[in-house]
Amino acid sequence: MSLDVSRVRKDFPILDREVHGHKLVYLDSAATSQKPRQVIDAMSSFYEHTNAGVHRSVHTLGEESTAAYESARETVARFVGADPRGVVFTRGTTESINLVAYAWARKRLKAGDEILSTVMEHHSNIVPWHMTATDTGAKVRFLPVTDAGELDYARLDSLVTERTKLVCVSGMSNVLGTINDVDRIVAAARAVGALVLIDGAQLVPHSPVDFGSLGADFLAFSSHKMLGPTGVGALVARPELLEEMDPFLGGGEMIRDVTLEGATWNDVPWKFEGGTMMVAEAVGFAAAIDYLTALGMDAVRDHEVQIARYGLKALADAPGVVVYGPTDPERRGSTFSFNVFDSDELIHPHDVATILDGEGVAVRAGHHCARPLMRRFDVPATNRASCYVYNGESDIDSLVESIEKARVFFTR
Repeated sequence: MSLDVSRVRKDFPILDREVHGHKLVYLDSAATSQKPRQVIDAMSSFYEHTNAGVHRSVHTLGEESTAAYESARETVARFVGADPRGVVFTRGTTESINLVAYAWARKRLKAGDEILSTVMEHHSNIVPWHMTATDTGAKVRFLPVTDAGELDYARLDSLVTERTKLVCVSGMSNVLGTINDVDRIVAAARAVGALVLIDGAQLVPHSPVDFGSLGADFLAFSSHKMLGPTGVGALVARPELLEEMDPFLGGGEMIRDVTLEGATWNDVPWKFEGGTMMVAEAVGFAAAIDYLTALGMDAVRDHEVQIARYGLKALADAPGVVVYGPTDPERRGSTFSFNVFDSDELIHPHDVATILDGEGVAVRAGHHCARPLMRRFDVPATNRASCYVYNGESDIDSLVESIEKARVFFTR
């Protein structure tokens, strides 16, 4: 089943906008996706009819809000094939990873232990491990990236050793679109008894994911990358692992009892949800998942491959354009990081993005929170065009036409 992009687009009010006199071509979904009317309406309806604090009130609105919040948790769990007891609501992927760093790694790692990350990671899957290493004496090591923009799996066995206690890898690169071989990485980690954390910020929105089949211990992802609101995401983990971990935040809801001498903790997952949670955002998150489920995640992935194939060819044929990452659309998503050159001279990505914006084409320009990867490819930054369910081949055509205008504008 293929996606009917023209029908899908009708659900997204913002796509009717004009920018600088041009119809908006939104190609920045890897940063944040747009929201369908179904998500906007679900959140508005919650605020108009249901809004109240959860878990703490016996009045009607409180019980309705609690039911909506916990129903959202069950929706997230079903979407990724997880136990609802293992779904912790967080502010997003970054907080989810930091939760693991604080509540698991800092309590268990010591000098001589190692964490393995990769050179293609988002800073959110590097910085928390540097901070953990500083506090525990553990060491962070990194799996290299090949010239083709894939992980150097030939180095995996030499980097995963008896000292490795945690392996942290993105399921799909936010820069290169590379889909990593999670099965191979999990198998290597399991062979030495290490745990595995998957940064699913890009993978979960674009491809079917089953937490049980992944074989990982932790999976982190964000609502706003997958048609939902900002400010909410999830850490999915094995419930028994969460049981062993101490809370990340102290405060309301995460306790069973408090005395002047100490406190005891609530059951999972609530012992990790201290404070007033983002209830309306959880409702919107669930509505986004319902929308994607109705589309069918297999269809979403098929569309991703189709757009990746079309985009790779169109950009390869564009004068002066260099695309980074795998060339096989089956091994990547429809996120294209590229630079534009005048002869051998780089046209700065910010300059290119400014011209594109003038044409109504929205792309990202910068290091994409992946400076080690930029250094690996010896570039200060790239442009990044990232597609989603509301993008079609005509958006790629508009991108390429705008790139050519930028190249001509800056040609000496």
